[in-house]
Amino acid sequence: MTKLVLAIDDDKYVHHVIEESLAGFCKLIHAKSGEEGLRQAFKYNPDIILLDIEMPGKTGYEVCRELKANEQTKDTPVMFLSGKSELAERVKGYNLGASDYIVKPFNAEELMARIRVLYQYRQHSIKLKNDVERAQITAEIAMTDSGDMGRIMRYVGQSYHAHDVHSLSAYFFEFFRPLQLDVVVAFWYQEIGVFCSDEGGVCPLEQELLEKHRHANRFVDFSSRTIINYPKVSILIKNMPLDDVALYGRYKDLFPHILEVTNAKIQDMEVNEKALAQAHSVGNAFAELSTKMYDNSDARELAVTKFAAQLAEVRKTIEQKPELKYNQELVFHIEQLEQTQTEFSALNNDLSFIKYQLNHIIESRNELVASLSRIANSEYTEEITSQTDIELF
Repeated sequence: MTKLVLAIDDDKYVHHVIEESLAGFCKLIHAKSGEEGLRQAFKYNPDIILLDIEMPGKTGYEVCRELKANEQTKDTPVMFLSGKSELAERVKGYNLGASDYIVKPFNAEELMARIRVLYQYRQHSIKLKNDVERAQITAEIAMTDSGDMGRIMRYVGQSYHAHDVHSLSAYFFEFFRPLQLDVVVAFWYQEIGVFCSDEGGVCPLEQELLEKHRHANRFVDFSSRTIINYPKVSILIKNMPLDDVALYGRYKDLFPHILEVTNAKIQDMEVNEKALAQAHSVGNAFAELSTKMYDNSDARELAVTKFAAQLAEVRKTIEQKPELKYNQELVFHIEQLEQTQTEFSALNNDLSFIKYQLNHIIESRNELVASLSRIANSEYTEEITSQTDIELF
């Protein structure tokens, strides 16, 4: 399906750049002012809107506010085009509902890549919207009489059975649905941001805001949004009830509990992954050492046997020629050979014991790897009830 993109900008040159950049990539509609852009948006319902900020008449911010206030276009992704790169401008655009922000001048590859991401984000969100709405209704009905502590305790139990970020995020959003909060979460797993939302997609600007505020204060409020940060997890609540002091205070007391549990779980998953990797590495080293010892074992035993046969032949020769018994130098060499044979025999015994110990270590390592793998595999955990099955206590 051809993507339909509406470009709203008062600069003819920008329209020319956009036209050349997106030629053959999507179908374009042009608008030279904010007023014309609104009319085109309501008429054609484009997939994505590219919106300049500073224009005569209605500014891009005003146009975006009207687009998001209209039922027909409120879910259409808006990408601001601006020469300003400050974070404050991006935050202002995001507060008005924009999904991305690109700084002029931009190149064709960057523009196409960002449009492709926004288009996938919108299609994915539309696909999941009905399922999410049904899930929210079911969860809200079931959770009406459940207290905060009951839901936290249930989440603690559920998190124990989560062995990857995907399964943990499913339990995480199940906790938030009854609260009617729109939440985006960033798991900082192995120092890499994994972004999730209950609607399936996380727009680029939301990712950027979470990344830039990751090391800020524990609570960051802006407009009706709140970011809450922990070392291994951050959340962006897009509709925090800042005007309801009591409810906002309740949430501020409640959410650190679930984030502490989530933070600890992410740390546990990282430690388990590291331990599993180390167990594999150590086991492989021992296995390689054991293989080399076995490879050399036959040759070594053959050499010892041959050495013993040669020594026996020398003794036989001496017995046949008694006069050789009085050759002190020969006797000395025979004693040395006998001592060497004794040492070879002791070495063989030591190496046999080492091989036995290596086999024991390898077996223990295999048991450890199997145990760690079971911990990391959700198939080995029992099925647990969801947040909707909580009993009051």
